[in-house]
Parts: sequence; structure tokens; C-alpha cells
Amino acid sequence: MTRTFLGMPATAPRGVGHLRGDESFPAAARRALGDAQLRRNLGHATTTIRAKSGAVIGEVPDWQELRAAGSAIKADTMARLPELLEQLEAAVTAAGGTVHWAADAVEANRIVTDLVRAAGADRVMKVKSMATQEIGLNEALEAAGIEPVETDLAELIVQLGRDKPSHILVPAIHRNRAEIREIFLREMPGVDPGLTDEPVALAAAARQHLRRTFLSTKVAVSGANFAVAETGTLAVVESEGNGRMCLTLPQTLITVMGIEKVVPTWDDLAVFLQLLPRASTGERMNPYTSMWTGVTPGDGPQQVHLVLLDNGRSAVLADDVGRQALHCIRCSACLNVCPVYERTGGHAYGSVYPGPIGAVLSPQLTGVADNASLPYASSLCGACYDACPVKINIPELLVHLRAEAPHPRSEAIAMAAAAYTLDHPRLYAAAQRAAKLSRLAGPRGGGLPPPLNGWTASRDIPATPPQTFRQWWAAR
Repeated sequence: MTRTFLGMPATAPRGVGHLRGDESFPAAARRALGDAQLRRNLGHATTTIRAKSGAVIGEVPDWQELRAAGSAIKADTMARLPELLEQLEAAVTAAGGTVHWAADAVEANRIVTDLVRAAGADRVMKVKSMATQEIGLNEALEAAGIEPVETDLAELIVQLGRDKPSHILVPAIHRNRAEIREIFLREMPGVDPGLTDEPVALAAAARQHLRRTFLSTKVAVSGANFAVAETGTLAVVESEGNGRMCLTLPQTLITVMGIEKVVPTWDDLAVFLQLLPRASTGERMNPYTSMWTGVTPGDGPQQVHLVLLDNGRSAVLADDVGRQALHCIRCSACLNVCPVYERTGGHAYGSVYPGPIGAVLSPQLTGVADNASLPYASSLCGACYDACPVKINIPELLVHLRAEAPHPRSEAIAMAAAAYTLDHPRLYAAAQRAAKLSRLAGPRGGGLPPPLNGWTASRDIPATPPQTFRQWWAAR
């Protein structure tokens, strides 16, 4: 009997979406480490965000109490997710909206494509959404002859550059303003050839480019940061105002939302609206917080759809330890403090969810075997746990998933041999004496011989002490 309440815990399907990379994390990270410009861009951006975030968090006397409240609300939500989703569906329907249930990325893409076709549109404008990136919606729309237009500035940069996002909150964090200027000059129709790389000038060029889209596109696709079960209200928070345009101007609004984004009540939402901006952008509140409940005749979209996406989330929910990953509110605080992410960037993770949270969420959505290297993409320093506004114990999850990852038979043999040695004192003493010779076997005495040399390829083996503890004790 499964303990999963939402049905069979199937993982996200292969061949669709952006949860699996083409290569392992170590291989991708090694290449990223050789890109000096990338490391400069990441170092500057994450340092700036950390400083802003730390300053505004320091202003809140009850920050730790807010974190505890957010964690408790999320734990309660996961424990009764089925009833909250049914309550959300009933409230959205009563307010004039339509709810669709999507078991996976394939079904979600089909639902959205059919809705756009039914609206008679061949173009949609999009609000920044991790869920639609996860399922590969843009590719599905393009395959159906529908043009998706990203309206978030960073997402627009990624789209025009035929690139992939590398950060949850700032998808173009790996680009500097000179690179963005080159992308705009090359890809943006009608842009001023004299465009400079000043941020104000780049934003103005994007605004002019997008204004025509806002005024002429009748279908929009959004994500949702939160959904309030008691009223059916959906919420999007953003910093530019593009979301507000997409959510109010079109005739048809389609929202794709992971099922874990629901919160029980408005009081619960108030906790997250305090946590999210401070932990993510270093702001006291989001410049634009848009909320809508169903359809209001004569005001805003007259066709409102909500697509509730599973795509492996039931499989995560089925793991009593791993379900912590579903508490994530996509603030990216863990990325901004992670020493691994700061040096490799998001593309090395191979998933739309990079950094520490991606290292524990992506393997569970796809099945650990399909992302077996990601749980090892961490030094287990714990900075992510300290920074997480809802107290997800990411180091605990990383260790948990490492135990579930497939291991080579040679490792099992080595561990069995170590266990046997530790269980026999004389053999253990002989191994200690032999340890002094091991340093001479490796390069410059600092490594291990094959097949153990992989462990010392990226770290120095500790110096062997001049005498063992037993020898020291016997001498006294």
C-alpha cells in the first residue's frame, strides 16, 4: 500500500522537458570551471545578492520565527495535499475558472497547446515560470506552430540568446551587460544600432520590443508562486511589471502550477510574502504582487485556466525524508550562498533547477538513477540550510539521496573489505602500518594508486601520522 495520496508516484517522463542533462555534473562542472568570465559574472552577482539579502533580513527581529512558521505551514500542506488541492479546484471553479490535472509534462504540454489553439491564437506571451521551463512548454508550443514570447527581461535574454537559464531567480545571471547588448543587437528586431550596455538603455530596448506583444497578444501563460486553497486565489510576484501586463491584458490566461505551490489560507500566504522577497531579491516586499481569483466579468481575462502539474511530485511526496524538497518556494537563497554553484553556474546541473535545491529536487522528480551525480554536487557545508527561508535540510537530503543513488559493485566490495578489516584488530593494525607506504605509491607521494586514485584526483590525502594511537598509548 503506497503512502502517496495523489495516485501512483511516477517520475517525470524522459525525452521531454529540462530536468535531465546530457552529461554528468562532474564533466559539466569541469568545463564551467575553465570559463573565467563565467566565474567573474557569477561571483559578482551572487556577492551582490547576498549583501542585499543579508541587510534586509537583519531588519526583521522575528526572522527565525518566520522561518519556523513557513516550515510548519509547508509540512502541514504536504501532509494533507490531496484535500487542499480539491479545495483549491472547487474554489477556482466556483469563481469561474477551469482546472486541469496534468500527470506529467507530456499531458501538461498537450493541455496548454489545445487551450491556445481553442483560443484561435498562434502566439502567447509568458510570465517567468519554472514549471513551464521544467516541462519544455516553449518547445511544445513551437512544434505546434505557436510562438512563445518571454516577457521577463532575464528570460527574454535567455530566449533571444538561444540559451538556457542558469539561476532560479535570475536566469541570465551568467551574462554580463556587454554580452546582453550583443544579444539584443543581434536578435532583437528594430533595436537602435547605437544601443549602449547601460542597464537603463537595455531595459528600455526590451520594454519597447515587448510593448507590441503586450498590446496584440490575446493569450498569456503564467506560473504561480502560490495558490490559496480557501479562495482559489493565484499569486505571482515579480519585479518588473511585465507579469502584471500579462495577467491583465489578454482574453485567455493559462497558469501552469506545480501541485506543491498551494497554501491553505490567506494568513499562511502572509508568512511567505514576508519570507520570499527578503530571501530572494533582498527587497522588503516584491514591487509587483499580482493576485487573481477566477473571472471578473468585463475586467481582465475572461477565460482563466489552471493546470495542476504533478510530473514526479507524487514520487517525491512518497518519500518521508525527500518530501522536504517540495517545501521550496523558489527563492534561490541556497544558490546565492553555495560555493559549488558560485564556481560552476547553473548549466552544469543539467536541470532547470540548479544549485543545492536542484541537487535534491531534480533527482527525485526524474528518479535518482537519471540524475545520480547531482546529490554529490555539494561540499555539505550547510550554508544552504542556514539560508533557506523555510528551513529545508538540504544537507540531510543530499546524504539521503546519495544512499539511494546506484553504486558500482567495486564500491560495495571495497566497503565490505573495510568492514572486515575494522572488525579484526590484527588486520587493522597491519593496515595502519601499511598506510605509511601508500603515500609513496601515488604521484609525488600525495595520491593513491589505481583503482583508488579517483578519490585523490581532486583532493590531497592527509599526511599519515608518525605513529598510530595504539603505538602512542603503548609508549605511555
